[in-house]
Amino acid sequence: MRRMPRPGTLWLAALALACTSAAASAQDHTYSSADVATGVRLYGAQCQLCHGANGDTVAGVNLRLGRFRRAVTDEDLAQVIAKGVPPAMPGFAFSADESRGVIAFIRAGFDPSGTAVKVGNVERGKTAFSGKGGCATCHRINGVGPLTAPDLSDIGAQRTPAALQRSLLNPSQAMLPINRPVTITTKAGKTVRGRRTNEDTFSVQLVDDAGQLVTVVKTDIKAMDAATASPMPPATKALTPDDIADVVGYLLSLRGVQ
Repeated sequence: MRRMPRPGTLWLAALALACTSAAASAQDHTYSSADVATGVRLYGAQCQLCHGANGDTVAGVNLRLGRFRRAVTDEDLAQVIAKGVPPAMPGFAFSADESRGVIAFIRAGFDPSGTAVKVGNVERGKTAFSGKGGCATCHRINGVGPLTAPDLSDIGAQRTPAALQRSLLNPSQAMLPINRPVTITTKAGKTVRGRRTNEDTFSVQLVDDAGQLVTVVKTDIKAMDAATASPMPPATKALTPDDIADVVGYLLSLRGVQ
């Protein structure tokens, strides 16, 4: 006679499967430490002679900082590795796992213990940014969009893939102090709320809830409170791990006027 599982056994198994799936989903944003280790080995043997130990000896390229001539996404990098850049760089007949490792090491910023962030497709990222991600309802790019959130026109020249991913996954933790939402109460009893954009010795500048730039002289301020929580929700509420990788790719492509 076949023994039936004890009550609760199936529930525990289902719970374990759910936890495993959740952990796997969390890892979908990044490469594994084994991928990075593979990249360390291959880069030292195959790439370092031309690109240098820090990835910065080829003019116009800095692999450690994520600056490339012909690539933005991980797919772009895979193509460059496979096909090369004639006549200077030959193509490499790496396996899929080996190519993945080299890309992981580059995305980890040449840090063997670093986190290597996946960078997806630019066009898909642009669609997700403007569509289901809802990012364009607050952010401005190249003169298009509101000012209630920071302008992202050149964000790809300022932030690394890892920094961009942190901003998407945990906006409050990644928020810069200057961008904190503030509530100002004036001595005249007026309340102004918005995103602080600048502050000097004499005044505070902010974009209010209506998207208007407002300057408040500090001698008129009775109280000013800066929030630590970002009004931006985590991207995981609207986007899949693949969507987030694509949005990171799109944001990296934003480098202002070239």
